[in-house]
Amino acid sequence: MIRKILITLFLSASFIVNAQRTNSSPYSYFGVGDEFSKRTVEQNAMGGIGVAFSHYKYLNFTNPAAYANLRYTTYSLAVLNKDLKVNTSTSSQSSTSTSLSYVALGFPIGKKAGFSLGMQPLSSVGYSLINSVEDSNGDLTQLTSYEGNGGVNRLYGAFGISPLKNLSLGIEADFSFGNVNNQILSQRRDVSLATKYDEVTNITGGSVKLGLQYQKELKNKLVVNLGSTVKLENNLNLKGDEYLYSVAVSSGVESPRDTLSASIIDGKLKLPLQANFGFGVGKTNKWYAGFEYETQEAFSTSGDLVNQNSAYRYDSSNRISLGGFYLPKINSISSYWHRVTYRAGLRFEKTGLSIDGTGSNSNFTSINDYGISFGVGLPLKGFSTAKIGFSTANIGVEYGERGTIENNLIQEKYLNVRISLSLTDTNWFVKRKID
Repeated sequence: MIRKILITLFLSASFIVNAQRTNSSPYSYFGVGDEFSKRTVEQNAMGGIGVAFSHYKYLNFTNPAAYANLRYTTYSLAVLNKDLKVNTSTSSQSSTSTSLSYVALGFPIGKKAGFSLGMQPLSSVGYSLINSVEDSNGDLTQLTSYEGNGGVNRLYGAFGISPLKNLSLGIEADFSFGNVNNQILSQRRDVSLATKYDEVTNITGGSVKLGLQYQKELKNKLVVNLGSTVKLENNLNLKGDEYLYSVAVSSGVESPRDTLSASIIDGKLKLPLQANFGFGVGKTNKWYAGFEYETQEAFSTSGDLVNQNSAYRYDSSNRISLGGFYLPKINSISSYWHRVTYRAGLRFEKTGLSIDGTGSNSNFTSINDYGISFGVGLPLKGFSTAKIGFSTANIGVEYGERGTIENNLIQEKYLNVRISLSLTDTNWFVKRKID
């Protein structure tokens, strides 16, 4: 029954991801949109750690080497609800959006390997801004609206294997696809027609990630975990069309008139090598605490995407995460809450985006993002055919802030609520024995 449900979800997931509008952040204007967290709900609830951690029944989107320790077929489906408040020095605005986070499947291959495949949003564009210009008398002389929507999704496959005791290696490959539409409508007082800029871009690309993990159990049953991944340099190809035309606007209805210009977009967004390192310590099915550091050099562009807008630039990015979990007693029969997994973590991130909000083209401010998170893993008895362990419903709550109101910029305060089902099944590839 579980398999039939998940197969249906996999087949319909592409339509769900493409149909949803999942962002209302002004920062989604830049690049190919606002990047989604490519981590599971469990990982996000622990501040985003995961490069050094592996578990016999949980998926790991951070390090493909973790699938070498997967012992049960696991299906996972997650959604994200985001409450966002955008602040400037003079005003604020709030919005709420709900979206699919991922749908994924992982299963062991023998006793020393595992494989996972799935789909998830990679980035999202969804902004709507209005800029007005007034004369010395305070009368409106020009009104310009900026709107954008779309995003990028990714399909991935990951494989992990343990060639030596305590050592696991992994590889992940993905394919990214999507489209973004940006529009600018400008109206001037006493001018009968407005002008509109319309840009439609199709985005494709792929990437490869390599990972390793080392796990050592000490005499006191403490387990030390080390992990690292390297995502190789890759390109996102952006191709499309851009138009500039005149338009008549009446009661909010646009009527296109004459095309003023038309051109083809053909360029690349170059993503440099990304490295991730982490370590952790804990006791199996009891507790775990870990640290993680991720770094990447600045994005670059080529072709028609060469940045000629001096109001922003790309810099190097990095992330620091701390987090862990505590499980009172996995096999408790006296208390349900003793079988619940409790998670917590914090994160600080330099996003790599710097913006000059003063107009001087010299006063750039780095856009930073930090958050604190909590979560629980609730056992779901009756949803598993595995001999040990239960399927779980995972809930994670994250509060964070991004950006600043200094230098005429925008600060975002957000509350992310993530919910996932992690359904554990028997291994598909184990031959059943008949007594």
